Formats: sequence, C-alpha cells, structure tokens
Amino acid sequence: MSVTDTRYTRTAVILHWLIGLGLIAMLFFGWWMAELPKEAPKAVSYDLFNWGLYTVQLSEAVSPRTFYFNLHKSIGFTLLFLVAFRVLWRILHHPPALLPTLKPWERKLATATHHLLYLLMVLLPASGLLQTLYSKWGLSWFGIKVLPGLDNANIREIFHELHEWFGIILAAIIVIHVAGALKHRFIDKDATMSRMTLQ
Repeated sequence: MSVTDTRYTRTAVILHWLIGLGLIAMLFFGWWMAELPKEAPKAVSYDLFNWGLYTVQLSEAVSPRTFYFNLHKSIGFTLLFLVAFRVLWRILHHPPALLPTLKPWERKLATATHHLLYLLMVLLPASGLLQTLYSKWGLSWFGIKVLPGLDNANIREIFHELHEWFGIILAAIIVIHVAGALKHRFIDKDATMSRMTLQ
C-alpha cells in the first residue's frame, strides 16, 4: 500500500481542519454568549470579543447579546454550507483505507467516531438553523435578511434543547477523536495523523 493510498485529498484535509476548528470555536462561542446579559446598553460598533483586533460597525444599535447571537448564527449558517460540501465531497471521493497496523477495536472505534462526527456536523448547525427559523426574528446572514421568522416559541424551544444536546455530544466526540489522534502520534508513533496534513 503506497503513501498516497492512505492519505486524504488536499480538499478533504482543508475541509477537515476548517470545519473542525470552526466547530470547536463555535462550541466555545455558544457557551460564552449564553452567559451574556439580556439587558445591556446598545451600541453601533463592537470590538470583537474585546481583543483589540477588529471592530465591527453596524447600521443600527443593538445589545451585545443580540450582536453576538447574530454573529453566531451567521457563522453557523456558513459552517452548514461547508459541512454540506464536505459530505458531498466524501460521497464522491472514497476515503483512504485505514492503516493495516490498526487493531480491530481501533478500526471499529475510528469508524463509529467518524460516522458520529459527520452526523453531528450536520445536526448541530441544522438544529441551530431551525431554532432560528422558529424564532420571531428569522435568519440574517451577516446583516443580510435570508429567511423570516415563523414565531413559534414551542417548536423553537425543542430545537434549542436539541442544539444544546448536540453541542454537548459533539464536544465529547471531539475529545475522543483528538485523544485518538494524539495516541497514534505520541504512543503508537504511526502515520495516522500525517494522513490529514498538507504534505
């Protein structure tokens, strides 16, 4: 088996890291913004996360909670499209074979983890989108109105709960995925991690 037979394509590698890091950032972002107060002074400009790196100018004054929730929704909507493209790419491009050195239980765990990751990569942003659509505000993508809100609080709450649970489960699966990658890199010292690099 050649090295190229066990490596992912450049597109798959870029999508893996872009979506993976994006989802991890969004998990932290989601838990952080949930603690923002509902009542706070409105502003027309925001220094993103008070890091001093970039200031966003708005057309109208909004509260910090509104600003960051809208930003979370916009990034999540973008990630949903990236995930859809990644799923399509996976369907059209057969993934490389697992390394022959893997034990049977490692193969089963790797397969199960990857399937769960793909499922949750779809369910998490999709449930967030549906939660947004059933709110009274609807979906705006970086200030551009995309879809109106259906204003159904009961259905919105269902998708809100699902979105939170999918986030918790995804976080746990990511921990398992990362732990497995680190095991292969530092304990097994095999080529598993190099399969997903741009070399």
